[in-house]
Amino acid sequence: MKYVYRGGEGEIVEKKSRFIATVRPIETEEEALEFLGEMRKKYWDASHNCFAYVAGAHYELQRCSDDGEPQGTAGRPMLDVLLGEGIHNAAVVVTRYFGGTLLGTGGLVRAYSRAVQEGLRQSAVIEKEPGTLLGICTDYNGVGKIQYLLGKEGVRIVESQYTDKVELQALVPEARLKGLKESITEATNGKALFPEEKPVTFAFLEGEPLIYPDERTQQAEGE
Repeated sequence: MKYVYRGGEGEIVEKKSRFIATVRPIETEEEALEFLGEMRKKYWDASHNCFAYVAGAHYELQRCSDDGEPQGTAGRPMLDVLLGEGIHNAAVVVTRYFGGTLLGTGGLVRAYSRAVQEGLRQSAVIEKEPGTLLGICTDYNGVGKIQYLLGKEGVRIVESQYTDKVELQALVPEARLKGLKESITEATNGKALFPEEKPVTFAFLEGEPLIYPDERTQQAEGE
C-alpha cells in the first residue's frame, strides 16, 4: 500500500488562476482537520481552500469539500486522485487564487486533479509491503554462499555480526521467505540456522529501507 512519507507542495497555473496543492500524511481525522485549519489560516486570502483526505487500510475514512466551488468540481476529483493512486492516510488541500477567468466545470475538475497530482509528485510517497526480518546464523564457510543467494534475490542485509560465527539479519518480502530459507538450507547443507523471524512491514525510500512494526499483527492484537 502507498503512503505519503513526507508531504510536499505543488503548484499549477490555469488561465491565470493559481492552484497550490499541499499534501501531508495523517493518521486520524483530527490530524486532517488540524492540517486544514493551518492551510486556511496560511491562505486566508485565497478564493478557495478545497480539501480531500483518506485514512485506514481500507479507506474507512473519506472526506472532501468543494469549499464554494461548483458541486463536484474540486473535492471529489481530488479524492479520486488519492484513491486512484492508491494513497492511504493522506490529506491534501488545494488553494485557489482566482485569476479572473472562469474555467467551467470540466476545467475545474482537470485543474484540481492536476494540482493534486503535482502535489504528490513533490512529496515522498512510499509503498509498504509485508515482510520478515530473518535472522540467519552460519559459520564462516557458509556466509559467502548466503550472501550470494541474498544478493541474487535482491534481499537486503540490514545487520551483521562477526564473532566465532556469523549472524545476519535480512529483510525478506513475505512471498519469498519460504523459498529463500529452502535455498539457504540447501546451499549450506543444513548448517545455517534461522533463530528469528520477525514479521514487519517495510518500504524503500531513496534506496534505503524503512522498517515498521507489522500492521497485520497490530490489527490482530487490537481485535
